[in-house]
Amino acid sequence: MNQKTYDCYVKILKTELVPALGCTEPIALAYASAKAVDVLGDFPDRMEALCSGNIIKNVKGVKVPNSGGLKGVEAAVILGAAGGDASKELEVLESVQEKDRERTAALLKDRFCTCLLKEGVPNLYIEIHAFKGAETAVVRIEQTHTNITFISRNGAVLFEKEAVSQEALTDKSLLNLNDIITFAEEVDLDLVKDCLERQIEYNMAISEEGLKNNWGAGVGRTILETFGQDVRWKSIARAAAGSDARMSGCSLPVIIISGSGNQGMTCSLPVIEYARSTGASHEKLLRALCISNLTAQDQKRYIGPLSAYCGAVCAAAGAGAGITYLCGGTAEQIENTVINTIVNAGGITCDGAKPSCAAKIFSSLQAAFLGHSLAMKGFRFEAGEGLAMDTAEDTVKAIGYMGREGMRQTDIEILNMMIGKTDLSSI
Repeated sequence: MNQKTYDCYVKILKTELVPALGCTEPIALAYASAKAVDVLGDFPDRMEALCSGNIIKNVKGVKVPNSGGLKGVEAAVILGAAGGDASKELEVLESVQEKDRERTAALLKDRFCTCLLKEGVPNLYIEIHAFKGAETAVVRIEQTHTNITFISRNGAVLFEKEAVSQEALTDKSLLNLNDIITFAEEVDLDLVKDCLERQIEYNMAISEEGLKNNWGAGVGRTILETFGQDVRWKSIARAAAGSDARMSGCSLPVIIISGSGNQGMTCSLPVIEYARSTGASHEKLLRALCISNLTAQDQKRYIGPLSAYCGAVCAAAGAGAGITYLCGGTAEQIENTVINTIVNAGGITCDGAKPSCAAKIFSSLQAAFLGHSLAMKGFRFEAGEGLAMDTAEDTVKAIGYMGREGMRQTDIEILNMMIGKTDLSSI
């Protein structure tokens, strides 16, 4: 492959595979809030959070890490202000102490923070206003979870930049399944080993926590108790258990991808478990993770960071591709695994981050394992059958376009129901 594409793929892996403490939407709110307090220079009297619909949707039902079980935009903002360390970005809440949790609970009762829906903005948009007497501070995040685009104090602009999309941060236009497979086979692993090893370490740790203890609905543990120890169920349970813990406030960090911990776990943990259970070499595992991570990214670049399309499907298709590689599958079989997965499970909707995400991960990975099995037998869903196209890459584009544009109204209706704007009694 050419050097430009090779270097680009290395950069994507290093940029995307970063740690985050807790679900990334509430963490982004806490980060912006902690930064606003720093800018204000004092603890505020009150705060406002102006958020896009997708931020509200993805924060409403998930527990804020290190909060003692609190949920929602207001809880994330207040906890970030009370005990957050903005210098740690996506690990902003790592330093929270019991006194900060107590202060947050008290301020929630006092309605210290107000959340407002901001319309006509990118799907990932956060604007925090902090007030102390006549003093004010504003911090804005757009497009990616740590991308601060605006800071002001008392009306004076301290920092401002153009809101750059996630895709513009790294050149993902060069991503395609054929080159991803070639890259995984040829890459000097020393260039990407650190971020992949960290992904294995962090994500396996939270998965272990989810399997050992009671988190969320216990989807991962239930899978093993119900279906047994077959390598496929163990692989699926790994990812579901990680989500059980993460969505219910576990403080362990996760290596994310596409700005999502659930997606980071879904495209890595099944591959790790499958490799270890089948005796694959560690080198083979690292190369399989290159395929799974980059394949997930290839799909997300068409959909965008937040939408009504469940990102677990993208990640599961990546995991399926990585597992097909581990099994000695050809490039065609790897590509067909992706096709078979996304034309099957591509209609799963995102109704926010919450414990049931673990169940959607389970469903998506079931589709991925079916897609893998079909591909290894030489089968794929043929072009012209629904959104299956002539090539794997065109199928990814078609499903991505459906997720971004076709499900736009779906996203609005989901949000309206979640915030109580839709009167269900009238339906």
